[in-house]
Amino acid sequence: MPAQNDVRVTIRVDKDLKEQADILFDSLGLNMTTALNVFLRKAVAEDAIPFSLSTKKSGIVSDATTKETPKVPKSEFENDSSVSEATKAFETAVQDEVRTQKKSGFPVARYDVKEKRAYLEYTDGKREYVSK
Repeated sequence: MPAQNDVRVTIRVDKDLKEQADILFDSLGLNMTTALNVFLRKAVAEDAIPFSLSTKKSGIVSDATTKETPKVPKSEFENDSSVSEATKAFETAVQDEVRTQKKSGFPVARYDVKEKRAYLEYTDGKREYVSK
């Protein structure tokens, strides 16, 4: 059951990207909703996107007259940080969020890739699948 303050957010994503993300998030023990909540909480806490953004490889420029790339606030990741560092930081943030939810006695939203269904996992290990 959603918390009283929850709102529904609908986004469009590439099908293959979503499937890959579902597999990754499942391996981390969470679903898309929890992962996006982790990202949003981290962004709000840092008052910035929690990783560096760059247009260097894409060739995109922010202003056709100046040919300058946009200035992005620095986060804990430098431009030359590796994907593995960003992944490790994300995994840590997710694990922290899951621990916080469990300590509070709240169920954790997860996704079962084999069943292709979301479920809530309670602190006693009980699973409650979302109906199709």
